[in-house]
Amino acid sequence: MRLIIRAVKGSVVLILLATVCSAAIAQDARLEIRNLDRLAGKAAEVVEVSLDEKLLQLAAKFLNSNNPDEAKVKELVSGLKGVYVRVFEFDKPGEYAASDIDALRSQLNSQAWTKIVGVRSKRDGQNVDVHLKYQGNNILGLTIIATEPKELTFVNIVGPIDLEKLSQLEGQFGIPKLELEKTGKGRSRN
Repeated sequence: MRLIIRAVKGSVVLILLATVCSAAIAQDARLEIRNLDRLAGKAAEVVEVSLDEKLLQLAAKFLNSNNPDEAKVKELVSGLKGVYVRVFEFDKPGEYAASDIDALRSQLNSQAWTKIVGVRSKRDGQNVDVHLKYQGNNILGLTIIATEPKELTFVNIVGPIDLEKLSQLEGQFGIPKLELEKTGKGRSRN
């Protein structure tokens, strides 16, 4: 009897560990963004969206399933663990430093994150980086960092993501319309 109880306890412990580990892996796609908080005092306009899984599910309840566009967004949001957006608009260039963004980019320098888009414009001073976090062939997160001389936009979406459906989130839940061109399906993750 003791052997059976030990086996059951051992199984429960393994299941709990597996659950905690899988939740931790999914949460790894969430970046630490507290360093951006100090920019709010300098910015003329600030957009801040922090929706964890519970808030996303609550917000999804208000979407109309009979409206095709809202139904698609509701479906996409159903598996997400979080959406975190920061947009800072400044009155003049130079009110935020490259070091403010470097702290974010350093978190993206791991094998799990892959940069899929990098756009640089010396003429306009606009830069856009899009990173995906993979586990095997599954996408577990997306991060967008878009900078202009007087604007900084950061988007971090945590959870399983279907790239074909992702554009439907633009303009929803505070995610700005970035109007990024679609990349080819066979694009390499190198």
